[in-house]
Amino acid sequence: MSGLKKSLIGEVVSDKMQKTVVVLVETVRRDPLYKKTIRVRRKFKAHDENNSSHAGDVVRIVKSRPLSKNVQWVVAEVIRPGSGGKG
Repeated sequence: MSGLKKSLIGEVVSDKMQKTVVVLVETVRRDPLYKKTIRVRRKFKAHDENNSSHAGDVVRIVKSRPLSKNVQWVVAEVIRPGSGGKG
């Protein structure tokens, strides 16, 4: 894995598509005006060539070229298998 490519860590929330998973990435940031801590949650569709990750898994996704209209990330590795899902 190249150190220059952007990578994110998140939890797989859906694995119902073929070779694609939906990954929920949660970041914490502070509001610039009110200084309140805010949780920002975003969902990314990521390509999973071998269908190796399932719902509940924690995975690392890496930015890639556009693979389809909505898929621009690739699952690089499964960091921690989840308790649920197929297996």
